[in-house]
Amino acid sequence: MTTHRHLPWLHPARVAALQDALSHRILLIDGAMGTMIQRHGLQEADYRGTRFVDGFDRLHGDGGLGGHDLKGNNDLLLLSNPDIIAGVHREYLDAGADLVETNTFNATAVSQADYHLEHLVGELNRAGAAVARAACDAAEALTSGKPRFVIGVLGPTSRTASISPDVNDPGYRNTSFDALRETYREAVEGLIDGGADTLMVETVFDTLNAKAALYAIEEVFDDRGGRLPVMISGTITDASGRTLSGQTVEAFYASVAHGRPLSIGLNCALGAKDLRPHVETLSSIADGYISAHPNAGLPNAFGEYDETPEEMAETLREFAQSGLLNMVGGCCGTTPAHIAAIARAVDGVAPRALPRGIRDAV
Repeated sequence: MTTHRHLPWLHPARVAALQDALSHRILLIDGAMGTMIQRHGLQEADYRGTRFVDGFDRLHGDGGLGGHDLKGNNDLLLLSNPDIIAGVHREYLDAGADLVETNTFNATAVSQADYHLEHLVGELNRAGAAVARAACDAAEALTSGKPRFVIGVLGPTSRTASISPDVNDPGYRNTSFDALRETYREAVEGLIDGGADTLMVETVFDTLNAKAALYAIEEVFDDRGGRLPVMISGTITDASGRTLSGQTVEAFYASVAHGRPLSIGLNCALGAKDLRPHVETLSSIADGYISAHPNAGLPNAFGEYDETPEEMAETLREFAQSGLLNMVGGCCGTTPAHIAAIARAVDGVAPRALPRGIRDAV
């Protein structure tokens, strides 16, 4: 493993602790951030806080927000109401999570453009990592010998570089590889500076988007002269077993393996039962660690998730007993209760053995 002790953002001891933990047990990833935020019943004023009140960014002096609702911009809470996000992290850590994901799923220029807040991308990602870092450090102080880790999240954005959004113009694209690369690079810089232990390109529905993220990550690593572990998690969009851009699990893995991922996995879209055969496929071909954080079942007619913590945990225990998992958690609809139940279900079950030995990921 290459280490660069002179670089303040690199923490070789934490990387070593993560790899040591992975070699001994199945690690717990946290659950859904959005589900927990919804429980607070936040209104427009909560999203604006004092900084963005009256349509004005009081720190940067940027106006033009008055006519644009900010409600629903969950990433913005990192700046306007960070205690809520810190509280969610604490709840998941208390439930047994070893790794918490930063609240930065939409902290890219593409997504923040909906709110005219593109100028906040770097700051949002720094804050997302810093808030998660503080929560992990506090949890570690209370549970000696159990390190906690921050996953810096890079979401897929709302655009796809492979597919036209206009059925009447199949050649049209509303984004490009380079545009995605640029916004991902800004996000990566922020996550690293905020204290992320790993970076996760997650909920990948278009592999070309993911490749742009991986390219940006490597650019930043090259410029900084060091690297963090990289995690990748795709999403299967329907019963066909393919991503939105049409790839099978095998093709998806082949397309992103060049990113030297510490782990490869699947999340979102499907519940655990429907995700099972695809996780098994990944487990049979990947030479790195395997992660899975599915939804709490499929959404009902109201867009809600009905799978109980006990039901989900029972399904994921079978994953673990079958030797498929190194990391497991929850996506849409999951709560700290789900993570606590999953933690109990996989406790004592051996992690998936690496079939050929993991490549040097850092």
